[in-house]
Amino acid sequence: MGKLELLSPAGDMERLKMSVLYGADAVYLAGTSFGMRSFAGNFTPEELPVAVKYAHDHGVKVHVTVNTMPRNDEVVHLPAYMEQLDDAGVDALILADLGAFTLAGKYAPRCQRHISTQQSIANYECAQAWYDLGAQRVVLARECSLKEVAEIRRKVSPELEIETFGHGAMCVSYSGRCLLSNYMTGRDSNRGACAQPCRYQYALMEEKRPGEYFPVFEDEGGTYILNSKDMCTIDHLKDLMDAGIDCIKIEGRAKSAYYAAIVTGAYRHVIDDIEAGRPVDKVWRDEVDHVSHRIYSTGFYYGYPGQYTDNSRYIREWQICAKVESCDENGLALCSLNNKFKAGDMLECVGPDTRPFEVIPQVMTDLEGNALEEPRTPQMKFHLQLPKAVPAHSILRRSVDLSAK
Repeated sequence: MGKLELLSPAGDMERLKMSVLYGADAVYLAGTSFGMRSFAGNFTPEELPVAVKYAHDHGVKVHVTVNTMPRNDEVVHLPAYMEQLDDAGVDALILADLGAFTLAGKYAPRCQRHISTQQSIANYECAQAWYDLGAQRVVLARECSLKEVAEIRRKVSPELEIETFGHGAMCVSYSGRCLLSNYMTGRDSNRGACAQPCRYQYALMEEKRPGEYFPVFEDEGGTYILNSKDMCTIDHLKDLMDAGIDCIKIEGRAKSAYYAAIVTGAYRHVIDDIEAGRPVDKVWRDEVDHVSHRIYSTGFYYGYPGQYTDNSRYIREWQICAKVESCDENGLALCSLNNKFKAGDMLECVGPDTRPFEVIPQVMTDLEGNALEEPRTPQMKFHLQLPKAVPAHSILRRSVDLSAK
């Protein structure tokens, strides 16, 4: 069992910082072109070197997605784009197109080449073929079982790194290759613009009876016949390590900075506990229930995960109230408001390398020192007395059921 790399999402600079500070070994992000998440914030040519420097200053690697399938009029721009990534100090490119892979070897020679899950690598011959072509890592198809992963590990060159998904949203289609969004909305899922029509509720309409809708039932559970569960493997990381996985990826470049922080922090602590031979602190398993998510499963690692057909809503039971921008040794914190709360409310505080603890705000003031009963203006800054010092970028949150909203 080797050291497991934790790869976390960075949809923009705020999310990158949270992933870095909460314990990622590496982050993955995209520039403004050739990435599979066009609705994430992504990084402009000016922002990218800044992001790379920030990550490297904290000992964290940067992987950039170049995993769309470019057309003729786009591929001409790849050499210059890859030179830009190489010059910025990017550590690895995540690639799916063979032509882009070949160009990366020529125009981004300092970057490792990782093969995206979009290539649907599900057997050892395919994985080895990519290594023989020059890939340093393959991201296996999400449909692989843990037994298949272990067999691939045994039968490929030991120098080839294996990455798999460990947490986040799962696509109903094979390794994300889907045209449903293209047909229904004109938004190309294979070019970063998926509208997620698999989450819609469907009914049947007969050709000669327009406007008459008949429910479609897979079973008595409902009509969400394409709905997939989210993946969560935090209880099974020892199994993933024993299978020889080198890197576990947290899905979610389009999700919030709060999500990036909490999920990264939870997996970081569990990985560290396992590698140190310590009992796993159960609080970190509880943390992944503190982010917006669908019903969890273990993906295909232990067999078919099944579908969730009741609805397509997210479970949202916690709300971020404020972020800590700084805090002195006595616990006096400068905070920025996200959602209003008042003195006496029961909150939780969690932060980088900080176990969650309860907080009941009593003393709050504005920046001029005037007492505050209830901060109300979004992004307003205020002082809050905490029971102990916490790191910057800690989060104050509260329990509230938002699933019906």
